[in-house]
Amino acid sequence: MSETSARLLNLLSLLQTPREWPGSELAGRLGVTSRTIRRDIERLRELGYPVHATMGAEGGYRLAAGTAMPPLLLDDEEAVAIAVGLRSAAGHTIAGIEEASVRALAKLEQVLPARLRRRVGTLGTATVPMPSGDGPTVDPEHLTVLAAAITNHERLRFGYRAGAGARSKRLVEPHRLVASGRRWYLVAYDNDREDWRIFRVDRLSEPFPTGVRTPPRELPAADAGAYVRERMQGTAPTHRAVATVYAPAAEVAARLGGPAAGGVEPLDEASCRWRSAPDSLEWLAMRLAMLGREFTVHEPPELAAYLRAMGGRVTRAAGVEGAATDAAVEDAVDTPS
Repeated sequence: MSETSARLLNLLSLLQTPREWPGSELAGRLGVTSRTIRRDIERLRELGYPVHATMGAEGGYRLAAGTAMPPLLLDDEEAVAIAVGLRSAAGHTIAGIEEASVRALAKLEQVLPARLRRRVGTLGTATVPMPSGDGPTVDPEHLTVLAAAITNHERLRFGYRAGAGARSKRLVEPHRLVASGRRWYLVAYDNDREDWRIFRVDRLSEPFPTGVRTPPRELPAADAGAYVRERMQGTAPTHRAVATVYAPAAEVAARLGGPAAGGVEPLDEASCRWRSAPDSLEWLAMRLAMLGREFTVHEPPELAAYLRAMGGRVTRAAGVEGAATDAAVEDAVDTPS
């Protein structure tokens, strides 16, 4: 690579940092004159990079969005992070993103140096995505519109279908998008109802910004994620589980995912007591089942009943002859939706 080409790449790498660069600082970073910087900026413009210049003592150069997507420069860690993210996105809940993610990953891996391809490949072979089953998908264009309205503090109109099927038109001040499991939620202030609301993004239709900008409102929670979690727990019945798990406490704590799942108390070297945080019967049962270890549920009785019903379904699905029917148990359990 020639000295000029290498310098252009270094200049482009600096400009891709979201800030304005004085010409003198760029010249100092690259060890050239300000005249050389101006000449290199013109070369980048000829290649399609929209480099904007501002005059004055506080002026400088910055890379702006253009009409087309020019090539990006990524360092090693950024390239690996994007490749891993694209692998994950191939199974995501945003409609149509799977194919786009595969195409982008193919392009990226084609130009990755061999040492980085090995790193990405190692991560791919060492990890297995957990199938999450069928679920609602979200239009990526809707996410783009919502994100832009949030950034611009702009009121938004959209159609909305409630869980029971009722349809309505909404005028809101969008606050944040929250991704949870296989669902996306919009936290927004509903202007017609004069209160905060949580909307499932897959139930939105025809969102469009009104052009009216408003000062940001203060959310009545520490953050949007906490707000969604508190409201979801407030609308669905939750329980605290107490169970003995026949595995070392350190192993169980690691599998449960840390303190947010509750407390793990060692009983001896081979068993421990789990006291969960409040959660739905469905999620508590899944957490216990996915430990892959024997366990005994002490509380609540509803969880034990739910597990018996779930075990009957699993046994029947496996085609075991003579599996007991747990219809009576299922009727007694209020299964979360």
